[in-house]
Amino acid sequence: MMTPIRLQTDDLVSVIAPASPPCLKNLQQGLIFLESIGLRVQLGKQIDQVHGYLAGTDAERLADFHEAVANPEVKAIFIARGGYGTGRFVAELDYELIRKNPKIIWGYSDITYLHTAIRQMSQLVTFHGPMIESDLTKSNVDERTKKMFQQLFTSQSIYYSESISALNVLVPGEASGEVVGGNLTILTSTFGTCFEIDLKDKIVLIEDIGEEPYRVDAMLNQWKLAGKLSQAAGIMVGDFAKATPSRKPSFELEEVFQHYLSTLACPVMTGFQVGHCTPHIAVPFGVQATMNTKRKTVMIDPGVI
Repeated sequence: MMTPIRLQTDDLVSVIAPASPPCLKNLQQGLIFLESIGLRVQLGKQIDQVHGYLAGTDAERLADFHEAVANPEVKAIFIARGGYGTGRFVAELDYELIRKNPKIIWGYSDITYLHTAIRQMSQLVTFHGPMIESDLTKSNVDERTKKMFQQLFTSQSIYYSESISALNVLVPGEASGEVVGGNLTILTSTFGTCFEIDLKDKIVLIEDIGEEPYRVDAMLNQWKLAGKLSQAAGIMVGDFAKATPSRKPSFELEEVFQHYLSTLACPVMTGFQVGHCTPHIAVPFGVQATMNTKRKTVMIDPGVI
């Protein structure tokens, strides 16, 4: 795996919208945050475009991404917001261009498709982290969420313990492996494609939003039947926001996780504050990590050099 170079004060970064269109008013508040941590910001040319539920056509959004990758002055690419759309152009990405210009790529949710495709096709470490418009402008954003950006300036490990959130052990044990994963819905949508996520011997993080227990049940059942769950070295269950069942009777989400994950032969813990939540703990994908359920810890290697 290639690890991008850390940021320096006064570096130029690009903010683009490869999925759904951002609220431009809120985006300005997020840009102020990036400037407050010492960065210069350049917006993608198509960031103010609206094309249905997309921030411009597939060709326009792809061009913005390629331009940011190819520009040697741009040291990092931050995603404005998620929504939907990155999976529509991953087959057209220039993975050789990305390999030749390794730089920080930061986002989550729908950006899971980019994380997965880029890691597997370009062997580049990327970052699952809060987005500029949809996360940093919330009135209740936690200071720990903002501090997550500091891992881009120094080569520091991420140490997750119960000092951050309560963790529940479904399967005890210890395991090490490369961290992969992201949004459960998006990861499931890669199945059967040339970008299908590789889980073999990996520490797998999953999170989602707005998916009721029966929907999570259906996706995890697909993972089980496809032989995916049994391939993992360990599983970290992140935040599943807005998952309250709308109709009764229903299983609770915890019961669904218990059913599919508690019989696995790898360590499994739930309760990680990663996803559509605050605080939102950002983690690099493609680096090595170690899970220890006895200590209830996960140690993740630095994502920059």
